[in-house]
Amino acid sequence: MAESTASVGTPQTLCPASLKNHPHLSSWLRFSADGRVGVFTGKVELGQGILHALQRIAAQALALDAQHIDMLPTRTAHSPDEGMTSGSLSVQDSGTAIRHACTQARALLLHTGAASYADLPGLIDMDQLVDWTLPSTPWNTAQDAGREDLRRIIHGHADFIHDLHPEGLLHGRMLRPRELRAQLDEAVWTQVAEQFSARQVGPDAAWPAALQLVRVGQLVGVIAPTEAWAETAAQVLHRDLKWQAQPHGLSLMDREDAWEKQTAETQVFHESGATTAPGAGDPQFSADYFRPYLHHASMGPSCALAHWTPEGLKVWSHSQGVFALRRDLALALGLPPEQVEVTHVRGAGCYGHNGADDVAFDAAWLARQCPGRPLRMLWSRADEMVWSPLSPAMRMRVSAQLNTDHEFTDWQHEVWSQGHSSRPGRAATPALLGSWQTAQPFPALEPINVAAAAGAGAERNAVPPYRSAHVKVVAHRLLGVPLRSSAMRALGAHGNVFAAESFMDEIAHARGLDPLAFRLGLLDDPRAQAVLRVLAAKINWSARRAELLTQEGWGLGLAFARYKSKGAYCAVAAEVEVTDEVHVRRLTVVADIGQVVHADGAVSQLEGGAIQSTSWALKEVVRFDAEKILTQDWEAYPILRFSEVPAVHVHLMPGGENPSLGAGEATQGPTTAAIANAVFDALGVRVRELPLTAEAIQRAMG
Repeated sequence: MAESTASVGTPQTLCPASLKNHPHLSSWLRFSADGRVGVFTGKVELGQGILHALQRIAAQALALDAQHIDMLPTRTAHSPDEGMTSGSLSVQDSGTAIRHACTQARALLLHTGAASYADLPGLIDMDQLVDWTLPSTPWNTAQDAGREDLRRIIHGHADFIHDLHPEGLLHGRMLRPRELRAQLDEAVWTQVAEQFSARQVGPDAAWPAALQLVRVGQLVGVIAPTEAWAETAAQVLHRDLKWQAQPHGLSLMDREDAWEKQTAETQVFHESGATTAPGAGDPQFSADYFRPYLHHASMGPSCALAHWTPEGLKVWSHSQGVFALRRDLALALGLPPEQVEVTHVRGAGCYGHNGADDVAFDAAWLARQCPGRPLRMLWSRADEMVWSPLSPAMRMRVSAQLNTDHEFTDWQHEVWSQGHSSRPGRAATPALLGSWQTAQPFPALEPINVAAAAGAGAERNAVPPYRSAHVKVVAHRLLGVPLRSSAMRALGAHGNVFAAESFMDEIAHARGLDPLAFRLGLLDDPRAQAVLRVLAAKINWSARRAELLTQEGWGLGLAFARYKSKGAYCAVAAEVEVTDEVHVRRLTVVADIGQVVHADGAVSQLEGGAIQSTSWALKEVVRFDAEKILTQDWEAYPILRFSEVPAVHVHLMPGGENPSLGAGEATQGPTTAAIANAVFDALGVRVRELPLTAEAIQRAMG
């Protein structure tokens, strides 16, 4: 696939907040005598290839080969604070900041006549060079030597946080109940603690002297000299300890009316236009849709290292926000922030707020018992599934009326959901699980929805892209639900786009209209129209749809969304075969992400999002009873297998002079919606609840 040849050498007009907060070159660049340039960034590598993209941006602006650019580890001690690595904003924001800094450095080099970047002063106020610009040049793809991080992974280098093994390392495990908010049985605890003090494992075995059992409040952990002993102790002690669980009535998904009766904070998120009285030919359409709770279910459970030194606390974490984590660790542990240093180390994959921050607190809390020794904390699979935040379930109700010209006179979208963010660093008290379980616990926080300017949460993509005389979006944030929720890839956009794009298809079918033509007639944005037209051409929409009508159980569907209503444009077509279950055979993705920095990386992000969304659409659902989450392992929580992955074809639109937009979350909503629309095309049955299992289809038929 050809790369974009848009001009990118000139600094963009928009100056990101991170650049204003760190206006000196030394905050972004480090020049070495050997001609190498180190680049600081507050964004972190989560497997999305962002460091490679940022390296290319720096190389282009500095007119250097990318192999001479070193992307330096993100560390609170020296990196710029760029907030969270989330929201598909890294190229858009950090890329812009790095391009500004590097462009100014190159302008300074030319202005002063310095022989190399190593001769530049270390601290330059960037405002002194605002009038300097450089000739625009296209991306030089020949300079791209490929992603070194992928080479290292393929060759088995120990680059992940799970691989770190500093000298003197101790190993920790937490002992938490499998039920939600259960309390430790004090009588059983006393007995187990006494047996442990006597080093008594069983009649023929004893605990090693170096093994420690630690308890503060409801926090219980073990410290061991080896990982094998840590794992053995955790398994034995968890078997022997008992927790007293109380039913919490987790019936939120059992009855539809429970959603509307649940305590909620209601707000009108958006309203535009004026309502009009429906005419005689203006029928009302309305439908309810449902998306369940989802697990992160990363292949590698959360892990962290902590080391208490005379200078303070050092933590190594795969958190998405090292500065936010530092703030909450300092709050929870009673330290000034300057005594906490957090370094990012790559984890096993992350698509939002998983257990990375929580396990960092666990590591720091337990390492405090053995100052001067680093401690590695690893969660179990059950810890990960029960205690890390879930992506919240959502119920959407979409209503609309159209006139006889197929124009919307009214569109209303209601969403019921818990908040989609409980990330660290955003509240007066810590958002770390362990800090809620100490002897003097901080209050457990209700998840929130971030402001509309930051992309919103449950309301994300609830405002339709289609023309309507009146639009109203109402959000009901559910409170008091005993399930911990927070951000996962695309946040509310996944459920809202599934609902809105299913609804568009339902109306088109009821009116006897082609779903593609219906959408095009209601889109005023030329870029939105363009991605749909290119998608239709790529799949030969009309002919292929007619062909599949002759094949029993096959269907074709499409969907469109502009992520966050201001990000990447994305249209997806799904081809499915329905037998005893739904099989997605082919996905075609067309995306407009503005200027393309690294096409291969963008395609990988769009492909990965489409495949993950397919898994959400077909298989994934968190199940629970009155006391606990039941999906605590892979047996109970199926995900898409490699043999079930559809063929995915991605096409990137030419970027032109448009600013770069993130690709990482653009496919989540449109993919699931396209699959649901294809299932209707195949069966003539509208399934309005996810996942699209045989049981869900049978309920829809009933």
